[in-house]
Amino acid sequence: MVAVPVSARSPALDAALDRVGDRWSLLVVDALLDGPLRFGEVRKAVPGIATSVLSQRLRHLEAAQVVVAQAYTRRPPRFSYHLTASGRELAGALRLLTRWGTDVSVASGGGGTEGPEHGLCGTALDVTWWCPTCEQPVGGTGEDPPVYV
Repeated sequence: MVAVPVSARSPALDAALDRVGDRWSLLVVDALLDGPLRFGEVRKAVPGIATSVLSQRLRHLEAAQVVVAQAYTRRPPRFSYHLTASGRELAGALRLLTRWGTDVSVASGGGGTEGPEHGLCGTALDVTWWCPTCEQPVGGTGEDPPVYV
């Protein structure tokens, strides 16, 4: 069997990974999902990130049009960071990764952390693909898998 390069298999995934394809960038986006934060607030929301790494990731995310920096003082220059509409769209992908991380942790015998819950009743949420035309769920495995085009 011949290995197919990732970019040939999924150009869309390759493009997404170029924009936010590392741990720190995803954690920064996750921290900003609840609203804009100043640099120090982002650093507190992402434990373990070095100041230089955070600066680099914020610049990269801004260049990728995932984050917008808005000045709130000129001297010294200080910024608050906001997600763009494109950045807010990452919420669904982050939820899927969180759920997957919880499932993998529990399956490997780790305590894991709880996944997302319904705020009104506390029930663990189940993430499924949904076809709005057929109004049916589409399974990730089995007889009716999603098709990537």
